[in-house]
Amino acid sequence: MKFMFPAAPCALLLAAYAVPAAAQSAAPDAATLDTVIVTGRPNPEDPPVVAEARARLSRTPGAVAVVSSESYAGRRATNLADVLRDVPGVYAQAKWGGDIRLSIRGSGIGNANHNRGTLVAQDGIPFNEADGFGDFQLIDPLIARYTEVYKGGNALRFGGSLLGGAINLVTPTGRTAGHDALLRVDGGSDQSLRGHAELARQWDGGDLFVALTGARADGWREHSAGQQQYASVNLGRSLGEDREVRLIVNGGYVHQEIPGAVGLTAALDEPRAANPGNVALNYQRDMASVRTAVQTRWRVDDALVFEGGVYSTWKDLDHPIFQVIDQQSRNYGAFGRFDWSGQAFGRPVDVFYGAFYRSGDLDAQQWVNLAGSHGTRTANSRQNARALDLFAEGRLFVSDRLAVVAGGSWGKAWRDYQSVQLPGVPASFDLAAAQTWNWFAPRIGLLWEADSGAQAYANVTRSVEPPNFSSLAPTADGFKPLEAQEAVTWEAGLRGRTARLAWDVAVYRAELDNELLNFIPNAALGIPAATFNAGPTIHQGVEAGLDWRIRPDLRLRQTWSVSDFRFDGDKVYGDARLPVVPEHLYRAELRYDHPAGWYIAPSVEWSPTDTWVDYANTLKSPGYAVISLSAGWNFGRETSLFVEIRNLTDERYVSNFGAVTDARVASTAVFHPGEGRSLFAGLTRRF
Repeated sequence: MKFMFPAAPCALLLAAYAVPAAAQSAAPDAATLDTVIVTGRPNPEDPPVVAEARARLSRTPGAVAVVSSESYAGRRATNLADVLRDVPGVYAQAKWGGDIRLSIRGSGIGNANHNRGTLVAQDGIPFNEADGFGDFQLIDPLIARYTEVYKGGNALRFGGSLLGGAINLVTPTGRTAGHDALLRVDGGSDQSLRGHAELARQWDGGDLFVALTGARADGWREHSAGQQQYASVNLGRSLGEDREVRLIVNGGYVHQEIPGAVGLTAALDEPRAANPGNVALNYQRDMASVRTAVQTRWRVDDALVFEGGVYSTWKDLDHPIFQVIDQQSRNYGAFGRFDWSGQAFGRPVDVFYGAFYRSGDLDAQQWVNLAGSHGTRTANSRQNARALDLFAEGRLFVSDRLAVVAGGSWGKAWRDYQSVQLPGVPASFDLAAAQTWNWFAPRIGLLWEADSGAQAYANVTRSVEPPNFSSLAPTADGFKPLEAQEAVTWEAGLRGRTARLAWDVAVYRAELDNELLNFIPNAALGIPAATFNAGPTIHQGVEAGLDWRIRPDLRLRQTWSVSDFRFDGDKVYGDARLPVVPEHLYRAELRYDHPAGWYIAPSVEWSPTDTWVDYANTLKSPGYAVISLSAGWNFGRETSLFVEIRNLTDERYVSNFGAVTDARVASTAVFHPGEGRSLFAGLTRRF
């Protein structure tokens, strides 16, 4: 594969690697601050609960990350893209409100909206529906103690076999919150204001964590005002050493106006303007949800631990767009996983194995959109989905430093759809359709660890993604004839830590069959549906992260992602590059901490090359560089203040966009403008 490496990222990476002697001679407490990098060597600055999570993920022979809440406590974080900013290889870009574009290793690039190809969960409970379809707006970053990122097949611990892997936010407990109470208020540009409160208690035999968040904003763009309320309760009961039962309840409500995508010229010349059609029809999203889980961690003996739970979720959606989408969904599930460690063949070994069952039913109605109100009903359907994953993975240490890792998941997915003909609505229809998919996704890898905790790894993993209901697009003739998307991903990487350096570099190549992409239906080309299986495609790239403690009060953090996604001899598009994800994306932050407690941190996000918008490679979205600045003051441990200026130079740029087939014939109103210069400030008080 051929990559072009921008000079500035290379220079910074080479400069950092050129100082190993200085790094080794640094004092032991000169560790990397709030890093996302996972290695075999503990970071002495990590709180115990975060250190435990990093230690667990370091046993994975592949690319993983842990984002602690400390890493974004000193800046504005209102959506999942803000949380994942520093994770190499994760393309997460804001649209408006809590909506983002998410892609890991090219997952879901055919979807202009919503989440597909990556499991997003909190405490293991999916935000995705049972068919894999998902949204991001019900995620509150402030109600997460840390966030785990498992790229690609490294998400086997959740039973998953998706190309993008899994992202799991973990709710604080009364023992892990790190304080008895917390109050936070932040706000700034566009009349944004957010308040957040936490209460944490622990007692002999139990603990409690409660959190509330309320937020509102007028939005940077026209027709993008929104408000959100979130609540969380986490109640735990200890039943002995390393044995507990926990009740977790989360609730959320979101009202969000939707400015929509626009053409490239409009995005750059009038970035605040909404799509006129969105304003005329009053596009918006009203969504409420309650999520409840009962979970347990139970140590059976010195070698065996069980973790499992049951959950249910309810969601109500009223969503005026081209029509009013009116849905209620109920999802239920159960999961269990055993972790065992011991000896086999005279060598140390550890194994996890388990099952994950999910079931969901969704009542879907559509109505004529009368400027945001319900008109005549146009569709009535019921969508039922189920999924089952059985999974296992084991590590056998063939030497003191080298482990062979093997595992896999067996999965089955069901889709069951019913719709009814509505009187006087010719476009509605009677239909009962069902389909199932079965697969086995094996995995094998190697993990080597040096005395210093530095690690090298390699693995090969199969992934499978059956289509969701949106892709199947039922008509009176039934489901569209879609195959499950399949891929084989080869991955290798290095990660480690010294007193001043922490690094994580991975390379991967995924060879896909039947990738689910969006097309213009064309019977002559054998494309019967808007979402259809492409011919062979290739996703390959480099994911690099480097944290460098230049001196005790100065730290440079860098991430760099190289993404080379393309068709592989397609009958229409040949070897054309796939759109959406930039070929190069570089982020860096230089932070100075003064002994008096104040800090200042300039940062940059740089996409140095233009990015293709269409499969035919006829239109590009221009590259950009956005400079931001944050500063703050920590008044002891109890009180902290931050100020953040985003897009300091008021750069006009495209944050992200949807893919089109051929920009010469298809609509190109697919661009989401990046926000202009904005100022935010926040104050936190801990008790």
